[in-house]
This record gives sequence, C-alpha cells and structure tokens, in this order.
Amino acid sequence: MILPGATLGVLGGGQLGRMFVMAAHAMGYRVIVLDPDPHSPAGLIAEQHLRADYQDHAALQVLGDTCSAVTTEFENVPAASLDYLARLCPVRPGPAAVAIAQDRIREKRYIQEQGLATAPFAVIEEPEDLDEAFARLDPPLLLKTASLGYDGKGQAPVDSLEQARAAFAELGGQPCVLEARVELERELSVILARSLKGETAVYPVGENHHVDGILDTTIVPARMPAAVTDQAVDMARTLAESMDYVGVMAVEFFHTRQGELLINELAPRPHNSGHYTLDATITSQFEQQVRCLCGLPPGDTLLLSPVVMVNLLGDLWQPEPPWEKLFAYPAAKLHLYGKRVARPGRKMGHFNCLAPELDNALAQVERIREALSVKR
Repeated sequence: MILPGATLGVLGGGQLGRMFVMAAHAMGYRVIVLDPDPHSPAGLIAEQHLRADYQDHAALQVLGDTCSAVTTEFENVPAASLDYLARLCPVRPGPAAVAIAQDRIREKRYIQEQGLATAPFAVIEEPEDLDEAFARLDPPLLLKTASLGYDGKGQAPVDSLEQARAAFAELGGQPCVLEARVELERELSVILARSLKGETAVYPVGENHHVDGILDTTIVPARMPAAVTDQAVDMARTLAESMDYVGVMAVEFFHTRQGELLINELAPRPHNSGHYTLDATITSQFEQQVRCLCGLPPGDTLLLSPVVMVNLLGDLWQPEPPWEKLFAYPAAKLHLYGKRVARPGRKMGHFNCLAPELDNALAQVERIREALSVKR
C-alpha cells in the first residue's frame, strides 16, 4: 500500500486531473502534474507542475523517480510514455488497458472478443473499404476517427456512400470505424473501481443525455428497469476483469428501442458522467482513483440521494454567469474547473442538484437552467 504522505503523479492537467489532485490532497498525499499547458487547472493546485510534453523523457524521468505511483486523466497519452513510466514506478491503470481505449478499432474488437455486444460496425482504413461496408451496413451511419475523437469531434453522420467518401476525406483519410446509428431508448454509463487485489466497487448506473455530441445531463438513479441496469453492471465487470484492470473505469452504453444493450465505448479513468459522485455518494470517483492507484481497497459507493448533474459550457460565460441565481437553491452544488478562457462547447464546470425524490431534483434543475440560461 502507498499511504498518505507519499507523492503521486498524474499525466494530464485538465478538470479530471484537478479533481484527482483535490481528492489526493484531502487524503494527505502530495501530487505532481505533468501537462504542457502553463495554465493547467490541475497544475495550478498541485505541489509541482512539470510543464513539458508527454513524450519528454526528462520530465517523465522526474515523474517516475519522484512519485510512488502514476495515473492518467485521459487515455490519449502516448503509449511509449506510459511504457517508459511503467519501468520506473507503478502505473495504474496499466499501459495495456489504456491502449485498448486509445483506438476505437482495437476497443470495439476487444469488446466483441469478450462476448459483449456493440453496434454493428466496419473498419475503414482505405476509401475502398467503404464499398464493402455499405454492402452490409444499413444507413443511417456514423463515421468516427479511430483515435482522438471526443465530445462529438472526429465524427460525421453519413447516409450514402458518396457522403461517406467525402467525410472520410474531410477526416484526413485516417483509420475510422463506420458504425450503425441505432434507435436509442436511453444512453447509460457504469462507473466502477477495481483494486489491485481485484475488489470491484460499482456506482449506481447513470442515465445520460447529450446535446451536440457533448454530455449535458446525467440522472441517477437511471430511470430504467433493474434488469437493464444489472445487465450493464455485469457487462462492465466482465470488461474490467478481462483486462485485469486497476483503477476507475467508465463504460458507456446504448439501450435501443428493441431492448438491446450495446457498449458504445470505455474510458480508463474517471468520467464526466461520474461527477455526481462528488456530492451524492459516500466515496467520489476521484477518491476511488487515489485508492486504486495506492493499492487501497475501494471506498463505499452508496448513493446518498437522487441527483442530477448538469454540465456548464463556455457558451454561458457572457462574461460571467449569474451564480447568485444558482446559489438560491440550497441543494445545488457548483463545481468550477479553474479554466482561464471560456469557449463555446468547452466544459467549464458542472452543478449537481440533490433531492429526496428524483422528480424534485429534475424540477429544480429545470428552474436553475432557466435562471442561468443554460441551453439544452
């Protein structure tokens, strides 16, 4: 076990890194952040901020030599950097697990190899692959880059072979997946924590609503039959165990109108849809990240109250939202990420609204949205 007083490292200094640092500090750990951004939200509050590229071997050496263990706040850290660090200190989750989530082709194939369902898809590496894909996939379809896409970026809806060819060219001709657009009933996510000893703690399933490809709202508990949420939890556990995963992981699901439960993607880290845990569960997903990194047993994931989480995007800053209107609601909890520049579509913060009954939390959220002019 790595106990309080030790120094931990995190690759990436955005809002997820910032909330990891806050949780680690509360538990008595010191933190070093590696992030090239001089205004990194996590770097601003850590004991040390290494302002360097993720492939800078000198900075990686400092991190590995100084830290008892290292984690990551995002999955697109170069694999070679994770391998380099793993020779110096424990890296959790391990490079092999992170590598699966770095590439949609690898990820979807891995999910299916575990006997778990995804939406029908085809691998597109050359323009000619589109012809075969359209022969077996029925539009509407979605073309997604295999790497680096997030929050709706790196993807394009396509309804014809001609549109797909044009979209593939616009995406730079890089490897993609062409995926069937299923008829959605709900989008769900499971957040779990798995320890070094294989102990697994699972949070209540979240019901997610997206706007323009960006998560807008997470509702917990999800308004779904127990049979569906239990199945989602079982599928997420299967993935974590097959990977011998150590850390916090999110698994996103499509629940179709035909009753199918399909895995959309996984994230080897805390997730936006788990931000409700900061206020509504005994142990937040960020404390779990610290616990898993340090070889501690997972904390209790008991839901203390129904909760609705709402993302706050940069569109709201004109120049500053009227926070006094949010604070008029005693059960609303505001979390801002310390970012200097607000841009449309950029996640600047979120708020959680708690209430004894879910309908009451949803009603309060609607009033707060109107007061803040939060679009949906």
